Amino acid sequence: MPRMDDLRIRAAGPADLDAVLAFWKVAAEGVSISDDRDGVAGLVARDPGALLLAESAGGGLAGTVIAGFDGWRCHLYRLAVHPELRRRGVGTALLAAAEERFARLGGRRADAMVLDRNTAAHPAWRAAGYAPQGQWSRWVKPLAP
Repeated sequence: MPRMDDLRIRAAGPADLDAVLAFWKVAAEGVSISDDRDGVAGLVARDPGALLLAESAGGGLAGTVIAGFDGWRCHLYRLAVHPELRRRGVGTALLAAAEERFARLGGRRADAMVLDRNTAAHPAWRAAGYAPQGQWSRWVKPLAP
């Protein structure tokens, strides 16, 4: 399959929220507690450069990644590529843009939230230089009902 050399990567804005949420229903693995308009709007308002979008030459959404930086750690979430565009370099381009963002902000190491059951994504993460870190577990507590 040909690579997508015509991608444009940009930060999402408030006008993109509905398109992003619809895209995640098609392209993302699983559903997050924050996958709603208020959750994504809060992210975009608090950290305007965090939600990166990859658009094809025709303007369609090809992929997303959240590249959040809290001033200390770099976190990657919601790397999602449209199913019809996978294995064409979209995810690689998004990760490169996220890592460039982190470097500009002074980040030293990126971590990614990857579902254990999303085994189709594991080779892509490994190819990008990421590896599971077995000595850590994610502990969560929902704050909203």
